[in-house]
Amino acid sequence: MTRQYFGTDGIRGTVGVAPITPDFVLRLAHSVGRVLRRTEHRPTVLIGKDTRISGYMLESALESGFNSAGVDVVLLGPLPTPGVAYLTRAQRASLGVVISASHNPFADNGIKFFSAQGTKLPDQWEREVEAALEMPPQWAESADLGKTRRLEDAAGRYIEFCKSTFPSALTLKGLRIVVDAAHGAAYQIAPLVFHELGAEVISIGCAPDGMNINEKVGATHPQALIEQVLAQGAHFGIALDGDADRLQLVDGNGRLFNGDEILYLLVKERLSRGGSQQSKRAGDAVPGVVGTLMTNKAVELALRAKGVDLVRAKVGDRYVLEEMEKRGWLLGGEGSGHLLTLDKHTTGDGLVSALQVLQVCVRSRQSLSEVLGDLTLFPQVLINVRLQPGQDWKSNTAMTAATADAERELGEDGRVLIRASGTEPLVRVMVEARDADQARRCAERIAATLR
Repeated sequence: MTRQYFGTDGIRGTVGVAPITPDFVLRLAHSVGRVLRRTEHRPTVLIGKDTRISGYMLESALESGFNSAGVDVVLLGPLPTPGVAYLTRAQRASLGVVISASHNPFADNGIKFFSAQGTKLPDQWEREVEAALEMPPQWAESADLGKTRRLEDAAGRYIEFCKSTFPSALTLKGLRIVVDAAHGAAYQIAPLVFHELGAEVISIGCAPDGMNINEKVGATHPQALIEQVLAQGAHFGIALDGDADRLQLVDGNGRLFNGDEILYLLVKERLSRGGSQQSKRAGDAVPGVVGTLMTNKAVELALRAKGVDLVRAKVGDRYVLEEMEKRGWLLGGEGSGHLLTLDKHTTGDGLVSALQVLQVCVRSRQSLSEVLGDLTLFPQVLINVRLQPGQDWKSNTAMTAATADAERELGEDGRVLIRASGTEPLVRVMVEARDADQARRCAERIAATLR
C-alpha cells in the first residue's frame, strides 16, 4: 500500500488546500488516536508548533481530533521540532506532533510525528494511519474523551537540554554571536541558549508576526546573517530555519559554511579526541558516517583519507537517519544543514549542532575557517532540464553515453548525479569536479542530450 498523504517528512501543503484543512487535520488526529489506542488505553500526545498564523487553527483541529478518540493532549506552544522530539521522550508521552512546514513560506503548513522515543515513525505506521483515515470515525464515549492541558515551562526545559549538550567545563564568554531564528519556532529559545552559556548575542529574525517566517532570513536566506556578522564585528553567525532543525554557520569574515562542511568538522573533532563515529553495538568494526546523494565529493575523499567511510542515503534527513540506525552509526547529515548526532539527540537539531561546532572552536581557539582549513569543497554545477509530457528520460541512450563519458573523464576527481525532481517535471543534472570549468562542460554535455 502506497502512502496517499504522507511524504518524506509528514504531511505538508498550502493551508486551505487539501489536505492542510481543519476538517482533514481533525480526521487525521482522530485516526492517529485510534491507532495509538490499539496498544495503549489512555495515550498522551504533545503538540508543538512554529510561528505561522495557521498554527492556531491546526492546533485546535488536532486537539479536537485527539480528544474525540480518547487521547489526552499537552500543548507546548511555539517550540522547535527537535524540542518536541526531546520533550516527547522526557515526558514519557505516547507521541509528539509538530505543526510546521519547516523552511517553506508562511502560507504552507504541515503535520509531522515523533515516536515515544523521539524518533521519526516508520512507513508502516503511516500506512496504518492512512488506513484508519478510510474508516468511519469511532467517537469515544463521553467518560472516555481526552483532556487537554498546557506545559507552561516547555521552552525552559528544552533550553536546559540544549545547554546540557555543551561541555560544562567550557563557556562562550568573550564571543559575539549573531543568531537568526528565521522568525520561527526558536525565536525566543535560540538567543537564550547562547546567552546563558556566556555569549554576547545579537538577534535577527526573532520577531515573528505570523506571516514573516523564513522571509529573507534564516538558514535558507543566509545573506541577512552574513551582513549582520560583518556589521557587528561578530565572531560567528548562526542561522536556523523555521522549525530550527537545520543550521547554517558564518564565521567572522562573513564566509558561509554548509552542512557538508559542518559534518566533516564533527567527524574530524571526534577523531582528534579519540572518539568513535559508530555506536558501541557489537560487530561494528569500521567507523562511518551517512551523507546523501548530494554530499560533496570532497567530503567523501577527505573522510576516506582519515579512514572513515561515507555512505550515501537518499536526499532527506529521514533517510539519513534510517541508514544511521541500520548501521549503528552516530553521525550523519545533509548539505542543507540537517545534522544528526545520535549520541546527543534522536533527531536533527540546529541548536545542538551549533553547540557542537562552537565547542570545537572554543577548545582549539580557532575560527571556523582555521578548523576547516584542510577541506575545500568541489565546485558543483546543477542544471535543471524541463521534461516534455511523456518524455522517458531514463531510456535516453545518448544521455547514458554522455554520462559514462563524463564519469571516465572525471575519475576519482568528480562525480555525476542525475535524478528527477520530486515536485516538478524536471531532471536535475549535477556534476562535481575539482575544476569548475570541467564540471560545467560535463554537465552541459549531459543536459544537451535531454533537451
